Amino acid sequence: MPVVVVESPAKAKTINKYLGPDYTVLASYGHVRDLPPKDGSVDTEDEFAMKWEVGNDSRKHVKAIADALKEDNALILATDPDREGEAISWHLQEALTKRRSIKKDTPVSRVTFNAITKDAVTEAMRNPRQVDMPLVEAYLARRALDYLVGFNLSPVLWRKLPGAKSAGRVQSVCLRLIVEREMEIEAFKPVEYWSVRALFETPRGQTYEARLVTLAGKKLDKHDLSNSTQAELAVQAITSRALSVTSVEAKPAARNPSAPFMTSTLQQEASRKFGMGARHAMQVAQRLYEAGYITYMRTDGIDMAPEAVAATRETIADRYGAEYVPDSPRIYKNKAKNAQEAHECIRPTDMTRDTKALKVTDDDQRKLYDLIWKRTIACQMAAARLERTTVEIGSEDGQVGLRATGQVVMFDGFMRVYEEGRDDVADEDDKRLPQIMQDDPARFSKTTLRDQFTKATSDGTDRAAKEAILSDNESVLALQHHTQPPPRYTEATLVKRMEELGIGRPSTYASIVTTIQDREYVRKDKNRLIPEEKGRIVTIFLLNFFRQYVGYEFTANLEEQLDDVSAGDRDYKDLLSKFWRDFSAAIGETSELRISEVLDKLDEALAPQLYPPREDGSDPRVCPKCGAGQLHLKTSRTGGFVGCGNYPECTYTRPIAGEGAEGEERLLGEDSGDDIWLKTGRFGPYVQRGEPTPENKKPPRASLPRGWSKDDIDLDKALTLLSLPRQIGEHPEGGMISSNFGRFGPYLMHQLADEAKPVYANLKDPNDVFEIGMNRAVELLAEKRSNPGRGRRAAAKALKELGEHPDGGAMQVLDGRYGPYVKWEKVNATIPKDIKPEDVTQEMAIELVNERAALKGTKKKAAPKKKAAKKTTKKAG
Repeated sequence: MPVVVVESPAKAKTINKYLGPDYTVLASYGHVRDLPPKDGSVDTEDEFAMKWEVGNDSRKHVKAIADALKEDNALILATDPDREGEAISWHLQEALTKRRSIKKDTPVSRVTFNAITKDAVTEAMRNPRQVDMPLVEAYLARRALDYLVGFNLSPVLWRKLPGAKSAGRVQSVCLRLIVEREMEIEAFKPVEYWSVRALFETPRGQTYEARLVTLAGKKLDKHDLSNSTQAELAVQAITSRALSVTSVEAKPAARNPSAPFMTSTLQQEASRKFGMGARHAMQVAQRLYEAGYITYMRTDGIDMAPEAVAATRETIADRYGAEYVPDSPRIYKNKAKNAQEAHECIRPTDMTRDTKALKVTDDDQRKLYDLIWKRTIACQMAAARLERTTVEIGSEDGQVGLRATGQVVMFDGFMRVYEEGRDDVADEDDKRLPQIMQDDPARFSKTTLRDQFTKATSDGTDRAAKEAILSDNESVLALQHHTQPPPRYTEATLVKRMEELGIGRPSTYASIVTTIQDREYVRKDKNRLIPEEKGRIVTIFLLNFFRQYVGYEFTANLEEQLDDVSAGDRDYKDLLSKFWRDFSAAIGETSELRISEVLDKLDEALAPQLYPPREDGSDPRVCPKCGAGQLHLKTSRTGGFVGCGNYPECTYTRPIAGEGAEGEERLLGEDSGDDIWLKTGRFGPYVQRGEPTPENKKPPRASLPRGWSKDDIDLDKALTLLSLPRQIGEHPEGGMISSNFGRFGPYLMHQLADEAKPVYANLKDPNDVFEIGMNRAVELLAEKRSNPGRGRRAAAKALKELGEHPDGGAMQVLDGRYGPYVKWEKVNATIPKDIKPEDVTQEMAIELVNERAALKGTKKKAAPKKKAAKKTTKKAG
């Protein structure tokens, strides 16, 4: 009986169900070999020979496959149908050959299927092939490139930029996108402009809104009304004239559905509609694929198999009627240049199975499946038919013109099922207009527009400022606006931009976006990606010393060359040789530079952001604190900052985002001859008395308690914090009771004469530090002494039981001090922020703890002593 190998136990379980007892199905648990993180793993002197090691976690899985081959001398490699899957099959074949588990007479074949269904699996088994070596070579080239860039560039970063963690071939280009967008936002100068609207009433008493498009007989551009005076004159021009409807034009229009999902568009839509991170969306899709519900989720392809198109059209006719089925099937063409990675689109394997019929309880899986099912159904539905109406209103003298637009959906078509989300909603007027006739008088409505102004300024729907000009009858309104900077990237828009530039591939988008956040180069706030200071410094460093290697065009061209390798049209060692020749030279040049030279270069490159012009016209590089020192860029473990050149006499520092940026130190006032400062440090904002001196190197300081905003800190509050610890009073049994803030929050402290160490009692409310009285303090301390264990951190509470790990031992979701995590044996794996604890599945937990154990090099508990092959094998008889 052949041994079939797939990546995951979940996939093995599903495939085993289709193949039956005539096959032994085992899981490799992902990649079995990797490059050890040490010098020489890619030998640039020996034609880029690569030294692979079987990971600690993978040894038992390789052994299980080897043991199974002793009984069943035939191997079928059934890993995923992409570059990574091909690489895993190649690694397995190489590793098993090296340990002589594959003999000369062992038949080895490779099968792929785009969906885990009975038909797809059995059809694949009837059409085996050999491992696709051009696809493997493209993988080898990628791994070698990533190793050479990361292993050679990261040490340069560590030496020249303390606090920088690493650089990567694609991640650094992705980071550049985010940093450059932030610099665009900072450099943006808003421009004021005004718009004018009027509310009219038809002879039948129905209201409609129109906007001013012509003034003084000339067409108005968006920014023509640049101030309130011009806006007021425009309002007067409208209200002083009799207006009428000069034309009504209705045009038919059609809207076609979006193409079915590929990897990038699925990640974008999951982000828009559910706030799912790219990595989480792919984890959820992976589970749906392994359960046999959807086709393979890593693809550049948007075409559908003919049988799937036919099934979709039948489902549309059954559910919505024949009028929703177009006369001919819709054909979507692949955008991917690399046909080997352009599999079929992401779609349900059974189009008749909607979310209600899905045997899944996980909420995220149900949401994502519903999204995929609806998008697939919609892509084969009839177009929506609309009628767009434009109404022109003008004065008899032609000096004033207004326009009202609207649309009516005549037939909803695909919109009955699904509409694609938008990242940044454009200004569109989709309102439905009442019946309006040409030559009708355009009378001002008695209804006021004041409510619309109030709504626009309160919720930002119109991006209006808090200024407006209303006509006397309040039916004509001028609104002030300001041009807006480009928006920060979301994960969805970043993936879209990477796709447009040709950077990365479907299988890498999620990991790249996750990596730059894990390395603290970027943080996510309200779903927007914001560069941290260290991320900005790293980007500017790379742009100045390795510009070619973070170039968008260079990176995209390299991706195309890798695609040529996978298509068999380019030798991967030639590609590596050309890359390494130039890259090693650039590394050598930069390694010789002193840190001071690097900082001077970065200081010059960042000057527009670091030292913007001051309102008073003074030199922006002169220290605002001492008035004598020059400001310079400096680095630290936490990133970059600007500091005074007169240090240590002057200790002025601020973030690199510029003066007035969050974190700039602020003088709150003076007390007893000392300046009282509000500053921001590595662990957040704090207040400080005076400045460091040779005699007093550590002046008194106090961190702001949780819940305190630095914007609300004044001199009195700062002095209150600096007065801590607060002495509440003498305990009845002796000893002073005090209150203060500590690492774990507010607390009381007291020590009796016969106690070896003080007793600490936690306080729930931060205000209690300043307000708690003697009676309550004595009571809390008495409770603490009577129950010493109380107040210590109790054992983490189990939120969910996840069953047994394949290697033995129970897994649980626990609530820890730093958030929820999965516990297995001695391994604790943090649950990603975008995943709810209750949504963690057994498969997800296994993946998380295996990753964590590999990272730590943890020696896992040995599996129970029984043949590994029998663990997941069904045999006849």
